[in-house]
Amino acid sequence: MSAPAPSPLAIVDAAPLPRQDEVLTDAALAFVGELHRLFTPRRDELLARRGERRAEIARTSTLDFRPETASIREDDTWKVAEAPAALNDRRVEITGPTDRKMTINALNSGAKVWLADFEDASAPTWENVIGGQLNLTAAYHRSIDFTDERTGKSYALKDASELATVVMRPRGWHLDERHLVDADGKAVPGALVDFGLYFFHNAKKLIELGKGPYFYLPKTESYLEARLWNDIFVFAQDYVGIPQGTVRATVLIETITAAYEMEEILYELRDHASGLNAGRWDYLFSIVKNFRDGGQKFVLPDRNLVTMTAPFMRAYTELLVRTCHKRGAHAIGGMAAFIPSRKDAEVNKVAFEKVRADKDREAGDGFDGSWVAHPDLVPIAMESFDKVLGEKPNQKDRLREDVSVAAGDLIAIDSLDAKPTYEGLVNAVQVGIRYIEAWLRGLGAVAIFNLMEDAATAEISRSQIWQWINAGVVFENGETATAELARKVAAEELAAIKAEIGDEAFAAGKWQQAHDLLLQVSLDADYADFLTLPAYEQLG
Repeated sequence: MSAPAPSPLAIVDAAPLPRQDEVLTDAALAFVGELHRLFTPRRDELLARRGERRAEIARTSTLDFRPETASIREDDTWKVAEAPAALNDRRVEITGPTDRKMTINALNSGAKVWLADFEDASAPTWENVIGGQLNLTAAYHRSIDFTDERTGKSYALKDASELATVVMRPRGWHLDERHLVDADGKAVPGALVDFGLYFFHNAKKLIELGKGPYFYLPKTESYLEARLWNDIFVFAQDYVGIPQGTVRATVLIETITAAYEMEEILYELRDHASGLNAGRWDYLFSIVKNFRDGGQKFVLPDRNLVTMTAPFMRAYTELLVRTCHKRGAHAIGGMAAFIPSRKDAEVNKVAFEKVRADKDREAGDGFDGSWVAHPDLVPIAMESFDKVLGEKPNQKDRLREDVSVAAGDLIAIDSLDAKPTYEGLVNAVQVGIRYIEAWLRGLGAVAIFNLMEDAATAEISRSQIWQWINAGVVFENGETATAELARKVAAEELAAIKAEIGDEAFAAGKWQQAHDLLLQVSLDADYADFLTLPAYEQLG
């Protein structure tokens, strides 16, 4: 390992946290500083390229598979690296933030994998950023426990053989970490902070445990962004002295542009690739963001009406399975976000049936695994995949050569026979305000109306409000989507929340702030690329 020089990075505007020195060691900060020096300029170029691509879509209202990479798609000989034993069976994965209670519960959940989330399920307060690193390191050294002050219940890790394999998700490329800056005062990308600290402290320990440094890569928009990650992995493995190919990455195909570059993304990461994942809310958000100038044919109905069975979503998921299996990678399905009710058995019964049908469909389509948000859903998803997989760890041998997806199929939004509704507008406002309020208090995974919501939820909610207003949508009740109507619904929701929780709790929360921020990003003519960018400025 290189001898650590004094770190060029400084911690700014952050009150010291207990035990932060265990994470922010000189050696770890020197490593993150090197990542920043070597790779942030390329990150900046790639963010600029995103803007250029968006402008091109605004001009053409279309997308296609990239002609300059046709040779990669047409070459049938290449495959991604073989999966390590710890990542070969991924039939059920649980997702969630890295607080202590969730760390223990997720590892103990019976799921094969835990997506330990520093991204959409975690509001990036300095406390969450550093505390999450401490919790994961403590888990690998089996020095973590938790007692719930409210209930007195204690939590501890099960036997090592029963624990889920961790796949850590750093922040997306667009978010900086304002509390860690270089000598010029430039913030380090949050992705490099999350990846760098985790990798530096845990890579060798994970290898000792028979696992490895495994990552989920969020919000990737092009194969060039995957290439950047691959170069980071190569550098990092050399820096700490572990074999090349130890790192494994699963890429979330949650942007519409990445859906046209799945093979190229796997190719760029082929020595480190583990699979691709098909999500829903961020993917729909990306469609709205990119095709917001495209007119009526790109107007989405209520988010809850856009299921994975919508024709353009079927095209996306089936292409993902075919692509992954052609290249020897795992295809991981979407999220079952339902949170079981402790009070309403009937609600649970209906929701469990929906979850079961969703997971049966994914297993039947050829996915090798899928996501759940709550431990109670692990057995349901496990049963769906057990029925199809049996003793096999995956079904990568199902090549799905029957699938044929044309470029236009992925953006055939008007193939869905559903329309925006007034109730959908109300729901978008309700969920948007409630989620943003929690996020501003440092909570990134929030149970709202029996669903576990994360930042992607807020993004699709505000995007739909924006799109419907700008498209002049007329709802079934005869009302037209306007800024005035959105303000009226938001005011009614704020009053309803105040009546529900009482004046004292309302005043103690960040409800007015959340209301104002939702309206800002929903009504501004200049559509913000990510809600979390202005929200981060207000985060304590």
